[in-house]
Amino acid sequence: MTDFVPHPLLKNSHLMTILPTLFPRAGGKNHLTGGQSHFLEVEDGSSVLVHVHLQDDHQDSPTLLIVHGLEGSAESSHVLGLGRKAFDKGMNVVRMNLRNCGGTLHLSKTLYNASMSADVISVVRQVRELFGIGDVYLAGFSLGGNIVLKAAGELGDGAVGFLAGVCAISPSIDLQASVVSLGKGLNRIYEIHFLRGLTDKIRRKSLLFPERFDVGKLKLVKTIKDFDNLYTAPDGGFGTADNYYARASSINFINKIRVPTLVITAKDDPIVPFESFLSDKLKSPFVTLLVTETGGHGGFLGNREEGSGAGTTDAFWAEHRVVSFCLSNKKSG
Repeated sequence: MTDFVPHPLLKNSHLMTILPTLFPRAGGKNHLTGGQSHFLEVEDGSSVLVHVHLQDDHQDSPTLLIVHGLEGSAESSHVLGLGRKAFDKGMNVVRMNLRNCGGTLHLSKTLYNASMSADVISVVRQVRELFGIGDVYLAGFSLGGNIVLKAAGELGDGAVGFLAGVCAISPSIDLQASVVSLGKGLNRIYEIHFLRGLTDKIRRKSLLFPERFDVGKLKLVKTIKDFDNLYTAPDGGFGTADNYYARASSINFINKIRVPTLVITAKDDPIVPFESFLSDKLKSPFVTLLVTETGGHGGFLGNREEGSGAGTTDAFWAEHRVVSFCLSNKKSG
């Protein structure tokens, strides 16, 4: 059980998923200002754009690296909202764009996918070296949540001393299950939304790298799985969508995690089936699972506001839980 009580107007899972993006977060529209932008090479020929916000005593402050979800960016409202809360509570903040996101189509010949945990690990190494920071926590939303969990699991014992902890909000830990869910009933509205962004990226990527991306195949794309079969999986070296889902799903890596980890999900999530979280693969002394009855997908807008630490408040419950988890782990560590 959790202390989450949903906003009285958002008890429907779809309303809770969609409308919170329109609600103001702590700090208003200017969630974070004054950050540094850096292009970091994560693989030969591929770079990502990160935005870094440092405390005055940044070398002695914990750092939160935040990864967005499918077709989002470092400018997504939940990334900015969580970043503001973490910064106001004394953490350094790194907002990471996945490949091609945040206006960076030209920085990589490849697409991004749910398996790119190596990119996150590379960014952690580079920001630690660039800024001399110590404790680094990862946080991810949806697809980004899957990626950060996979990163920690892949590192295993190697994460100890490298990562201080991991947090995932509405993570798509079983990609096959999420893709199936997207094709059901009203959930198709999310699939259509994602497909618009994904197919538009292919059109724009084809102008930059015409030899790699065949826009003619787009006429065959009706579902996310179609897109993954025709584009994501071949581009990432997985061959088929089914193989991609099996190899990229963090549910197969979570039991290898060896650092404190928080996973937040809702039973009524329309995109990530709750059944995925009942697997024995999630049973670990390192993993804390917070489950709410309602909350939608990444929504979690509550009925009461909490302070962000700098005189501002909002009711985005899950974002507050992430910051509290990181800081309580720091104090006990």
